[in-house]
Amino acid sequence: MKLKIAVLPGDGIGPEVTKQSVKILKAIDERFDHDFEFEEAIVGAIAIDRTGDPLPHSTLELCKESDAVLFGAIGHPKYDNDPAAKVRPEQGLLKLRKELGLYANIRPVRAYENLLEHSPLRPERIAGADMVIYRELTGGIYFGEKSTSEDGQTANDLCTYSTYEIERLAHLAFKAAQKRKKKLTLIDKANVLETSRLWRKTVTNMAKEYPDVSLDFLFIDNAAMQMVLDPKQFDVIVTENMFGDIISDEASVIGGSIGLLASASVGFENALFEPIHGSFPQATGKGIANPVASILSAALLLDHFNLNREADVIRKAVEESIKLNVCTQDLNKNNHYSTEKVGDFLEGRISESEHHHINDNNLTIGQMTII
Repeated sequence: MKLKIAVLPGDGIGPEVTKQSVKILKAIDERFDHDFEFEEAIVGAIAIDRTGDPLPHSTLELCKESDAVLFGAIGHPKYDNDPAAKVRPEQGLLKLRKELGLYANIRPVRAYENLLEHSPLRPERIAGADMVIYRELTGGIYFGEKSTSEDGQTANDLCTYSTYEIERLAHLAFKAAQKRKKKLTLIDKANVLETSRLWRKTVTNMAKEYPDVSLDFLFIDNAAMQMVLDPKQFDVIVTENMFGDIISDEASVIGGSIGLLASASVGFENALFEPIHGSFPQATGKGIANPVASILSAALLLDHFNLNREADVIRKAVEESIKLNVCTQDLNKNNHYSTEKVGDFLEGRISESEHHHINDNNLTIGQMTII
């Protein structure tokens, strides 16, 4: 398959982890005889520094012309610590989502058996947890009308949703549930919010089109509690923008490291793939950033184009690296590997035949493991 992929490394550790996911995609390209073309562009704080715009026109046009966008991370302390800043890196990502029509954010969350001890939650609570969260991404309170009174003492954020916005996301979630355990949970606050009541009414009506999927409901406060008490109960979650932002970040602790969590943001014509972690500026250039979230985002990119076999090869390599403790310091404090070495290991497992085996001595000294 021929794909043009726009690469937006962004700020902080973004370039380091994105370099590894591009490396992995090139290994897939070669092994499966595809034709992947990569073109890089700036976004975020680095784009503000160079152009004054967090999303330069040339970057946006490249994204629109490409089949997919591989995104790193954005953010810098000089903007994070200045609430008065008029231009901020995050504005670039929000604008990109809106311009590309990326209405659905998809976040898989899984508890790896070998990493249960790394989660702050008790292993017996999270063992077997495996879910995917569908978050509406271009509507709701984040994009609603905002105002502040002249005296600065009152502020207003409007939350608005239409049936159309709800339906287009819910269809994706129902279809995902059909391929999984056939259970869909809508998270809302329908006992208080009018928009949530519209979500519940709309999704309930849609359930008739998917009779094989079991639909249940949780208020966001209860859902947040249930995510800690019994995350295994969830299969596919669908929810609005702000609730999705909150519940997906809470779910991220289940895996033991935010450096493991990938995401896809999709629309009718465009798609963007990114790790959920931030730019982590304190780690920039130290080689300690976990590249797995970015690499698993590359796997989601392949899934998006129905290259499921290729995506599974990446996921199996990641599982092997975790099993063998070939991990960065967030998961392996005593004998950790650098960002680059983890990428090298995964590239090797993907590039070589499955009949090759692991050299334990090379693992110990941190060298390539395929012989």
